[in-house]
Amino acid sequence: MKAVHFGAGNIGRGFIGAVLQDAGFFVTFADVNQSLIDSLLAAGEYRLTVLTEQQNTKHYSDFTALHSVNQFDDLVRAISEADLVTASVGANLLPRLASAIAAGIRARARREPLLVMACENAINATDILESAIKEQGQLDYEKVLFANTAVDRIVPMQPEGSAPDVFVEEFCEWVIDSSRISDSTIKIPGAVFVKDLAPFIERKLFTVNTAHLTIAYLGQLAGYRNISESLGDPKVFETTRRVLDETSRVLVDRHQFDPKKHAAYVANTLERLGNPVIDDQVARVGRQPLRKLSRNERLVGPAAYSAELGHEPKAILEVVFAALLFRDDGDSEVLELAEIIETQSVADCVAKICGINPSHPLYPSLLEVFSMHKSALNRA
Repeated sequence: MKAVHFGAGNIGRGFIGAVLQDAGFFVTFADVNQSLIDSLLAAGEYRLTVLTEQQNTKHYSDFTALHSVNQFDDLVRAISEADLVTASVGANLLPRLASAIAAGIRARARREPLLVMACENAINATDILESAIKEQGQLDYEKVLFANTAVDRIVPMQPEGSAPDVFVEEFCEWVIDSSRISDSTIKIPGAVFVKDLAPFIERKLFTVNTAHLTIAYLGQLAGYRNISESLGDPKVFETTRRVLDETSRVLVDRHQFDPKKHAAYVANTLERLGNPVIDDQVARVGRQPLRKLSRNERLVGPAAYSAELGHEPKAILEVVFAALLFRDDGDSEVLELAEIIETQSVADCVAKICGINPSHPLYPSLLEVFSMHKSALNRA
C-alpha cells in the first residue's frame, strides 16, 4: 500500500506518517523544506521517541520524500499510484495542495479510488481541500473519495538539531469519518472510523485546543514563555478550568456526552498540557490569532454556542481579550489583527474578526470586549 502525505514536519513524521507506516503503507512525504527533505533522504530513516518515563524509541524507514514544488511531476506520479493522500500543513495552506492532487487524480490508471483526508486542527478540513480540488477543473470523481478527520497528538518543542528524528507524547487519536466511504476502502489499525465525526472534532477542538490556547494567551500576559510554567500559575490554571467548564457545558449539551466521562477527558487534557516533558512555547501555541478568533474556531465557536444556550461565557471572553493583546514579532497575523482594530470601528471588528453579527446573543459581550481593548489602546 502507498500513501502520499503533505507535510514532513513534526506532526507529519511523528503522527500521521508514523501511523501509516505502522499500518503497512510506504509513505511519500511532500514538503517545501529542502533541508528537511535532504536530511530524511540522507538518513534513510528517522527515530520517533515517545516521551514516557522509559522514552520508547522506534525507527521508521518505509518512506521517501519529495519537494512538492520542484519535483511536481514526481509528486503527481506518486499521487496517481497511491491508495491514500493525507495532509498536515495547516488548514490555511490546504488549497495550495489542490493542483498536485487534481493532477494525480487525472493521471490515475488504478480502478480503486484515491482516499483524500486532511488531518488538521480545524472543523471539516477535508471539505476545504475537496472544494479547492474541485476548482481545478473537471475530474473523474469515481477515482477519488474524501473523508474528514479529527486528530490529536501533542508534539512538543524539539531539541535543536534533532531533525529528522522527532519526539512526541504518548497519547494519540486519529478519528476518521466513514459516512462517505465503505468499510473496505482503507485499513488503518491506528485510527478509529465513525459515522458521525462532529462530536469528536468539537470535543478535541473545544477542549484540547481551547485549553492550549487559553494557557498560551494568559501565560504570555503573566510573563511566562512556556506552557507548563504558565499552567503552573494558579490564576492561569483556574481560568483555564473555568474555560473548560464552559466548553464542557456546550459539548455535553450538543453531543449528549456522559458528563463523568467528559470530565475525565478534561482532567486528562489538563494533565497532558501541564506535563513539562511535552512542553511548548506560548508564542508558538498562540500564533495566528486572527484565524483562532474566527467564527468556528476554538474560542468564538464554543462561546457562541454557550450564548445560544443562554449562558454568558465569561471565562472564554477573558481569553478573547487576552488574544487581542498577544504579541509575536514574527507573526504576520498579529500585525494584521492590530491594523484591523486600529482602523475599524468596534462593531466592524467584531464582524470581521469574529464573524458574529448584531442579532447573535454573543454580540453584546464581544462588543464590550473589543470596546475595552480599544479604550485601553487609546489610554496607552
